[in-house]
Amino acid sequence: MNLIEIYIQEVTRRLPEKNREDIALELQSTIEDMLPDEYEEKDVKTVLEKLGNPVSLANGYRDRPMHLIGPRYFDVYVSLLKMILPIATIISFIAVVAEFFISYQGNAAVINVILDIFSFGIWRIMEVGIQTFFWLTIVFAIIERADKGKDEQPLTSSLSKWTPDDLKNIPYIPKERAVSKVEVFGSLTWTAIWATLYFYANKLVGVYHGDKNGLEFVTPVFNQEVLLSFWPIVLLAIAGEIGLALYMLIKKQWSKRLATYSTLLHLISAVIFIVILVNPNIFSEEFITYMADLFSITTKQFTTWLVSGGIFLYLASVAYNIYEGFRKSRVH
Repeated sequence: MNLIEIYIQEVTRRLPEKNREDIALELQSTIEDMLPDEYEEKDVKTVLEKLGNPVSLANGYRDRPMHLIGPRYFDVYVSLLKMILPIATIISFIAVVAEFFISYQGNAAVINVILDIFSFGIWRIMEVGIQTFFWLTIVFAIIERADKGKDEQPLTSSLSKWTPDDLKNIPYIPKERAVSKVEVFGSLTWTAIWATLYFYANKLVGVYHGDKNGLEFVTPVFNQEVLLSFWPIVLLAIAGEIGLALYMLIKKQWSKRLATYSTLLHLISAVIFIVILVNPNIFSEEFITYMADLFSITTKQFTTWLVSGGIFLYLASVAYNIYEGFRKSRVH
């Protein structure tokens, strides 16, 4: 009898006080009906085992769930978290980079600024990630408790009950054809990096000398005024890369249309890159002189080598990306 009383106590203590007495009497009656006339301790254990864990049984009497997010909303919650979290963290990092360079006055060493950007950027990403996780979890926890329905079937992304017709809206995506989120957000991150280097090339891209005090910025590679004279077409390339990344995120797989869009963007970017690089005044004279003396060649030879090498490497990467895009689009 002691086991029965303890079991009932373990169930009712997890319930609202106003319901405990009625449920205790109901449980007492149920257990006695399940026991034989002359029962022993092993019979009690058998009955209690059939009734199950007191926590699970108590959960059946409660009007609200004992979990934060249940199976009905969990898949939608995870899908939104996977979509929103990377976007929020990348935007926060881009914002950190913009804040630092807008406020940069040229007093601090550039290498120290870069280290500050990465350290503060990591902290900001962690902060934004925690905030995104917290608020999205709170929203779904509220939705879970506001839903008074008893249906535990998981909802689809449209918050409706699943039917076989939903499969018609889901394309089959072979593994090699799929666009991963790492690929999308890696592309966005790369765009943010090279755009920052472009607009602040005279402070970031250059020749550095190392000494006991750290790295010292000697001379910039590019003539910043000439470089910034191309800003309208550079902004066009940035917008195109962001558009391509978002299109990849929406489509989730390589197609002929996506590969064509990617090809056009790469070709336009290649033209922009070549137009900028062949400008005779794009490189600073100090850089050309310094590097020519370093390699013991003439400034003209070094400039020719630098421009032709840069164009070759860029065109090689463009050709590879175009080939990969169409190759993936043909996978079945």
